[in-house]
Amino acid sequence: MGLTKSEIFTEEQNKLALVAKAFGHPARIAILQHLFKLNSCVCGDLVNEIGLAQPTISQHLKELKTLSIIKGNIEGTSVCYCIDQDEWQKIKGLFMQFFEQDSLNQGECC
Repeated sequence: MGLTKSEIFTEEQNKLALVAKAFGHPARIAILQHLFKLNSCVCGDLVNEIGLAQPTISQHLKELKTLSIIKGNIEGTSVCYCIDQDEWQKIKGLFMQFFEQDSLNQGECC
């Protein structure tokens, strides 16, 4: 498998690709939807809500946390996760800018 050569792409292109990859798994989408619905969550609740094993949920949470999409606070023996609203707004802005590129070019194509 070839290298991605991420250094030849802009910071924005790399960030979009990383977030898109994180969104590429339905379990992560389900986790995010659940966190938005409750505005916070304990990991055990996610296991019951999504129906995956605890280690699997933890791995998906780690991916989302690595990208700063979510943040977690230790509460006793549990970790309470929530959406990082500042990061979420940045991600929304990046994707909105990306998806609105088509409105800049209204001319004929091919």
